This record gives sequence, C-alpha cells and structure tokens, in this order.
Amino acid sequence: MKRAIWAARIAGAVIAGVVIAGPGNAETISVGDGIAVRESTVERPGRGQTMQTVQARFGQPANRHATVGEPPITRWDYADFSVFFEHDKVIHAVATRT
Repeated sequence: MKRAIWAARIAGAVIAGVVIAGPGNAETISVGDGIAVRESTVERPGRGQTMQTVQARFGQPANRHATVGEPPITRWDYADFSVFFEHDKVIHAVATRT
C-alpha cells in the first residue's frame, strides 16, 4: 500500500514538473528521409505579445502577409523566424533558419 502511495506522489511530481516547465523551444530538422528535433537557439517572440511589442523588439519584418480568415490571422516573416498573430496577439512563432 505504501508503495502505491509513493508511486502516485512521484507520478504527480513528474506531471507537475512538466506542466510548470511548459513547452520547450525546439526546431524540427529534416535529415535525409527522417526528421530530428533539437533545442532551438533562435530568439523569437512569446505567445500573447502584441504586434507593437514584436515590432519594437525585433524591428520591421522582412515580409508581412495579408490577413486571412476569421478570426483574422496574420503572418510576419523575419530572417530567422515567422510570427503568427490572431488579431494583434502572437499565437505562435516558428524558427525558419536552416
């Protein structure tokens, strides 16, 4: 019985650690016919930042794509990453550097 309690406590601690740590920064890399994942070193904006904040920190994007859909989604391309906005808030930033 004590083993089951300890196992449950350990499992709970591991799950809590994963939740608290949140998502990591990783890049997906094509290697021949396979795919590999490695930690990303590309600095990019975080979720929830505004367009104004992104532009102030990273400068003018190299390319601004037209807004599409509902809710409106916009993409800005920088040299090493692309940023996707819903309305004016970052929903995702993807490293594009090879």
